[in-house]
Amino acid sequence: MLAGLTGLAGLVGCAGSAGTDAASADVKQVLDRRAAAVRDGSERAFVATAPPGSVAAAERAEARTGFRNLRAVPLTDWSYRVTGFHRTGERATADAELRYRIEGYDRAPVVTARTLSLVRAEGRWYVSDDRPAGDASRQLWEQGAVVAVRGEHSLVLGVGQSRGTLRGYADLADRAVPVVREAWGAEWPGRVVVLVPKSLEGMAELLGAPASGYRGIAAVTTGVVSEADRGSPRPEAGGGSGKAPADRIIVNPDAYGVLGSLGRQVVLTHETTHVATRAATSAATPLWLSEGYADWVGYLGTGRTAAQAAPELTRAVLDGRVPDALPEDGDFGFGGDAGKLARAYESGWLACRMIAERWGEVRLREFYRAVGAHEKRAGAVEAGLREVLDTSSGEFTRLWQAYLRDRLV
Repeated sequence: MLAGLTGLAGLVGCAGSAGTDAASADVKQVLDRRAAAVRDGSERAFVATAPPGSVAAAERAEARTGFRNLRAVPLTDWSYRVTGFHRTGERATADAELRYRIEGYDRAPVVTARTLSLVRAEGRWYVSDDRPAGDASRQLWEQGAVVAVRGEHSLVLGVGQSRGTLRGYADLADRAVPVVREAWGAEWPGRVVVLVPKSLEGMAELLGAPASGYRGIAAVTTGVVSEADRGSPRPEAGGGSGKAPADRIIVNPDAYGVLGSLGRQVVLTHETTHVATRAATSAATPLWLSEGYADWVGYLGTGRTAAQAAPELTRAVLDGRVPDALPEDGDFGFGGDAGKLARAYESGWLACRMIAERWGEVRLREFYRAVGAHEKRAGAVEAGLREVLDTSSGEFTRLWQAYLRDRLV
């Protein structure tokens, strides 16, 4: 039995009013019916939660379209938990948490904040609007009808994309999973969900962020938790505490579409690595390590040399501008200096590549886990270097600088 609406007492306006108590109970029932309609795949029951009559034809048509947009998504859970209720006469607003899970992929419900407008007609309450609350991000099905393509290890959900295009994403993701499993280990589920909106603007809506910050970025992997807890996605990562119930690889089709076949595979393998390493990535993990490791896995088996895969850093080293230190998290920010961003990614990749060559791939994985196991950032890298690689921060930086000169010049 799925969780229904709870916690209305104490959240309603005009607490203690018999009329408000009755209204809150009625709203609970209509939202329970709406959730059950989604779970049961009943368009008729879903549309019946919208206002009746000819004057509400637009609301019923919108409900029908919304249901059909969502129909292809393989959901196993869908429920609402009301967090606030405000009534004015025959109209009301409910603040709620929508909880849903994609069958076979999400370990726990995804939670997103919603605002529902309701109207009372013919003695019953109906949902006239259901939208993201405040700064909460939109869901893919709010952008149009979702097309779903299943791969061996992947589920690709797209809007405004042909089934053939989405099949291409599934094939790339299916090739990425075994590579990541070989590098990282088999303790993660080995399944990925890829969201492909119609455009850069659609990607930004899914992330709840301005499109300008993701222009030129081919994909982002974000752990989906409650809107209040998720914060801003880390560049192509998501970071996180390892408690996120679901990861989504969100594609920017504008930037991804201009990549060649190798670039597309590297990007999907990179993002899949973030999904695999989620549980071992924490606030203690610097971006140079999480992004560098994902790039290291992404380039495995491609035959790309250091200079070929790190052109910006190669130019800097050839000009005598060897970095003084590994990049800070701020160096990975979107929307700024593209060259600086590229050098940050390339620096992290070459640091991880050096560890794999000098200490071995197993030690690289152990180092990643050791750093993420710390409760806070301060001292995490230093402890990992000492305990796993038997070196110091200063010596590691000197070795990395020498590695850059040797591989890039």
